[in-house]
Amino acid sequence: MSLNDVLSRIDADLPDATDRLMALLRIPSISTDPAFKDACDRAADWLAADLNSLGIATQKRPTPGHPMVVGHLDGPGPHLLFYGHYDVQPVDPLALWDNNPFDPQIEETAKGRVIRGRGASDDKGQLMTFIEACRAWKAVHGSLPCKLTFFLEGEEESGSPSLVPFMQENAKELKSDIALICDTGLFESKTPAIVTMLRGLLGEEITITGPNVDLHSGMYGGVAINPIRVLSRVIAALHDDQGRIMVPGFYDGVAELSDEMEAQWQGLAFDHAGFLGDVGLSHPAGEQDRTPLEMIWSRPTCEVNGIWGGYTGDGFKTVLPAQAHAKVSFRLVGDQDPLVIRENFRAMVREMLPQDCEVSFEGHGASKASMTQTDDPSFEAARRALSEEWQVPAAYVGCGGSIPIAGFFQDILGTTPMLVGFGKDDDAIHSPNEKYDVESFHKGIRSWARILAALAT
Repeated sequence: MSLNDVLSRIDADLPDATDRLMALLRIPSISTDPAFKDACDRAADWLAADLNSLGIATQKRPTPGHPMVVGHLDGPGPHLLFYGHYDVQPVDPLALWDNNPFDPQIEETAKGRVIRGRGASDDKGQLMTFIEACRAWKAVHGSLPCKLTFFLEGEEESGSPSLVPFMQENAKELKSDIALICDTGLFESKTPAIVTMLRGLLGEEITITGPNVDLHSGMYGGVAINPIRVLSRVIAALHDDQGRIMVPGFYDGVAELSDEMEAQWQGLAFDHAGFLGDVGLSHPAGEQDRTPLEMIWSRPTCEVNGIWGGYTGDGFKTVLPAQAHAKVSFRLVGDQDPLVIRENFRAMVREMLPQDCEVSFEGHGASKASMTQTDDPSFEAARRALSEEWQVPAAYVGCGGSIPIAGFFQDILGTTPMLVGFGKDDDAIHSPNEKYDVESFHKGIRSWARILAALAT
């Protein structure tokens, strides 16, 4: 029996595979809301039972929060770990959903058939592509071609508070040759991709305090310092006219793209005009000597995510506020050290303060970027497998967002992460009417079967 037999089994079993996904989607496993704790437990139980039915020795493992699902299957070849998460985002605003978010439906759309429901793309549909590939392989061959570990989390959408302690306590059990992560997507919704660069993330909240109470602007305007004016100067100083970030030492550890990666990205012919046009914009606003894909994938950023102070209600109130606030985030790349950047940023702000002003800071996370070296032969084998399935040359790509689990596999377990996903840009993850294309689900299952075959050899 060959890989073709497994692919044929996947095709024939697609209706039943879809039904299984629908059953998992009906469980409202919202991790951030304590009201759904029992639902998260049910989702973990459902997955453990499904994996056990495939002969994979699986347990629901307790944590201080929601449980982990860990399963093992001995076998030949390399040891692969598969990671996914069974928890989902809240559904608010519920009024914007066309149907009950936990009553998933198959819908016909102008672009094809889709599975509509919360978690369809992020991450239950993606998670089940790998399990269904294993199910078909087991049905055809009686066994799987590799040693496998399944590691399914229930807190990804709520900050993963239990993840690092669990990985540290169970590092020996979870260590593997490669960690497969299915929580990404197709490039421009059509090109299969392996993500090799993930940006790190640093969050800072600033509060600048001037007078000890809000002041009447007629009595004190002109003579009293206005914290909003000070904050505005700080924010304006974060970038120069060419989009370069001016925090001292900010670019330490930022590497240039290799010639090979630059050529591959150029070959993707990224339509940045369409990308920006979809959100009513037209001009790339980052570092002006960089391509748009570099701005998104391989260059660091500094963005102001919120500003407030003074009176912001209806009408008008002539007040000088006692305080002004801002939230600033930095996306990091390469070997940038978030803790060094934090100290440099805070020192820069302090140096800009005039007399009569004080500043306080609150940190909101600090994670380094994650990079994967693609010289491991497994990556080229997986890329060829994806290309064969989608009949489009698969690409190594970056990701503008941050997926901390990839870095945790490297730092805690010493395991190489490989990120492959089949989501599309219009899947509306985290939003009302989330969907996952039936094609993504079907070809995702077939893709994992091909990757299993490729990595086993």
